[in-house]
Amino acid sequence: MWNLCCKNQSQCNLFFLISSCFVFKTKVEKADDVKARLVLEKLEEDDVKTKAKQEMMACITKQEEYQKEFIESLKAVKEKILGLGKRRQDLLDKLKRYQAQLEAKKAESTKLKQKFKIYVQIPDTEVKFTGHIVEEREDDSQPIRGVFAISQRPTVILQGGQALITFEEEKVASQILKIATCSVSCDNSRLDVKPKRIMMDPSVKFEVHLDVSRKGLCVSNVPPSMPEERMKDRLEMSFSRPSRGGGEVKSMQYNKNTGTGQITFLHPGVAESLALRGKYCVDLDSEVNVQVGPIYKYQLRKFQTFCGSSMRTILLDDIKDMGDEEDVQDYLEIHFQKPSNYGGEIECIKYISRGKALQAVFCEDMVEMDN
Repeated sequence: MWNLCCKNQSQCNLFFLISSCFVFKTKVEKADDVKARLVLEKLEEDDVKTKAKQEMMACITKQEEYQKEFIESLKAVKEKILGLGKRRQDLLDKLKRYQAQLEAKKAESTKLKQKFKIYVQIPDTEVKFTGHIVEEREDDSQPIRGVFAISQRPTVILQGGQALITFEEEKVASQILKIATCSVSCDNSRLDVKPKRIMMDPSVKFEVHLDVSRKGLCVSNVPPSMPEERMKDRLEMSFSRPSRGGGEVKSMQYNKNTGTGQITFLHPGVAESLALRGKYCVDLDSEVNVQVGPIYKYQLRKFQTFCGSSMRTILLDDIKDMGDEEDVQDYLEIHFQKPSNYGGEIECIKYISRGKALQAVFCEDMVEMDN
């Protein structure tokens, strides 16, 4: 009985051990499966990691390339900006130089215009009727001709601290010009002045030949209030009215764009009298005053320019202010009248103090002209 129990116990233990072995074997197989799966996952993750690392390195390489390209591009842009800035500065400097040259040219042009500008003031002349002179009648078709000779008087600008002296004799002026510095006595002091020869500003002479039409009249300031042909008819009718000083019209020209026209009368005298009025009333849509004037042609002939120098006049320069202008002028006149100072009889003298300026005008008999 006891042996049977032992035998059964041994079988039970063996069965338990066999069962445990199967369990452990199953667990080991599962563990191996898990391990194999984990190893496989690890390998896959390593592949992913390696690929990601490669992609990251590629990105880093591209980033470095892009960074390098950016730096190079930035450097090129900066160099271009610097070049543009330099070019801009060069252009600004060139613009300033050109502006300075332009201003200088304008100043020179203004100066030349002033030099060659002719101011002619025709004085009023009183006339007295003494009698009627019968003259041979000229051809009415010929224009009124006139020739005007215009001569500009030589001038020189006298600056402050300068004086002009005109002697009666040329040899006196020539003697003074040989002296570098003249010492003039002024009460208890002495005044040193420098004699110089003067050169006049350029002057001109020319003739104006003028032909004024006896029958032609110029019309201007005509308002464009109607078609051109209708306007011509209205103007011709208006200028044909003797009650307004008009006369028979030979021909009529009108320009609508400029509002001007030219009228040729059949007989002389009408255009002359209307031109003296300066305006004329014409019938358009209403009565309108238009400007009228003579028709003329002119020619500039015998134009000559001269640069003159006075043989009897000298310039005294570097004169210091010693008091009143008249007193200084008297000192200068007394000094240069004395033969002991190589002076002589003075025809005229003019001194101005510093800070002033005036224009001296010379007569032709005082000037030697060189054309």
